[in-house]
Amino acid sequence: MEFIFKHYMETLQSCPLFHGIAEPELPAVLACLGARSAGYDRGEAILAEGGPAKYIGILLSGSAQIIRIDYFGNRSIVAGIEPAGLFGESFACAGVARMPVDVIASEPAQVMLVDCRKVIRSCGNSCRYHQQLIFNLLGVVARKNLVFHQKLEITSKRTTREKLMAYLLLQAKKSRSDCFEIPYNRQELADYLEVDRSGLSVEISKLCKQGLIRAERKKFTILRQRNHL
Repeated sequence: MEFIFKHYMETLQSCPLFHGIAEPELPAVLACLGARSAGYDRGEAILAEGGPAKYIGILLSGSAQIIRIDYFGNRSIVAGIEPAGLFGESFACAGVARMPVDVIASEPAQVMLVDCRKVIRSCGNSCRYHQQLIFNLLGVVARKNLVFHQKLEITSKRTTREKLMAYLLLQAKKSRSDCFEIPYNRQELADYLEVDRSGLSVEISKLCKQGLIRAERKKFTILRQRNHL
């Protein structure tokens, strides 16, 4: 664990769960929380649907996706996770017994897992940073709710074209540029938007031909103002 801590110090400091906690205190914090680290291959489940929903995950390297599969086997990407990002915290804090989704490594990933109960309950040592951890965790959960609300707004659009443009305009706004790169390939984008891949490809092609966007793999450019879209 000491090697992991030193190797990923910068990532841990960027993690919102540890905001306001000084670097010299982090080893003691992680020890108190009983943090453990593990590596995962691409496609491997970090947290599996049906498994215990008690862990807060911190992505140290690589990338991962939160995946929901419905009764009929339809796959939907709920969210992507980048280094320093948290996952599983909403379910753990809500007291859900079992994970309702999968968290899958989308490339080789190193992950740190922490038992949520050790974050929200002060230990016998009366560590002064527990209050800060709880405050930080509440902020993370609140921001995640906003992100999920944004996705709901996108997927509630009536057509594939409307869903796609709502997503692309949101990404342009986030990047503060008409030219930006998304984290998904075509199949993943279709899964995120909850649409058919072939239908999505048709709409992207149409928008390009109409001069509204430019698309090259994961890179997109908005070519016209919003009121023309």
